[in-house]
Amino acid sequence: MLTKETILNTACTAQQIALYYLGQVGFLIRYREKTLLIDGYLTDYVDRHFATELVPWHRRYPAPIDPHTLDFIDFVLCTHDHSDHTDPDTVAAILSVNDHARFLGTQAVAAQFAELGVPANRITALSNDETVLLCNDIFVTNVPSAHEELHPDKDGNYCEGGFRIVFGRGDDAISLYHAGDCCPYDGLEARVMDTDIMILPVNGRDYYRRYEKDIIGNFDCTEAITLAKHCHADLLLPVHIDLYDVNALNPAVFVDTLENINPCQKYRMFRPGERMIYAK
Repeated sequence: MLTKETILNTACTAQQIALYYLGQVGFLIRYREKTLLIDGYLTDYVDRHFATELVPWHRRYPAPIDPHTLDFIDFVLCTHDHSDHTDPDTVAAILSVNDHARFLGTQAVAAQFAELGVPANRITALSNDETVLLCNDIFVTNVPSAHEELHPDKDGNYCEGGFRIVFGRGDDAISLYHAGDCCPYDGLEARVMDTDIMILPVNGRDYYRRYEKDIIGNFDCTEAITLAKHCHADLLLPVHIDLYDVNALNPAVFVDTLENINPCQKYRMFRPGERMIYAK
């Protein structure tokens, strides 16, 4: 199990970030004494509320950290309102121990934060392509996501979004794109061009999952690897493949596809709770 002490005692230079994989698409990122949580799904909420005989949601492994220990988190970012990305029980646990974290997401996610009891002064609602400064030297841009299509609200803001985050300034700055749940669409490449790290869901999509099981899909391996190649990504992190058998992917499929499309692409397959320190 990951612990607060392990995370806070991780030694990084000012030009490095530490990434901890939390399962599904969740990551905790540490940079210059600040900690971000992205799509932290740290309970079995989906199992308890959505499992059926047809779709037996059952976590393959427990969350690698207790959400009630996250009193040190500075920013909570959620990409969209599905419960394995904006988990009501994880949000509740953080609110019970943390009185300072800011919560960021699309306009639709911000409304959900409010329904879950997050105080209004701690919520930042992001419009399409909006960039905000979280604190000194951390910039976040809301990148629209198509899951499986783009879903605009009445004001034209897309309900699902990813985050392009820049840590630092100048030549040493590290850029990271976390897609949340997403499929390719016209304009995505331009939005995430020249991003150092891409975190992409690669569990794919198909007719039977979508229309028999109501499971909305994501990039397939070819699409994700091609996006990373076109956008000159240094490191590709494939996710959304390991937590639920009903919506998983054999990692060997990803590796085989990568070898065929772009064998020079750096990638990393994480285990739950695993840490990586990245620098340019």
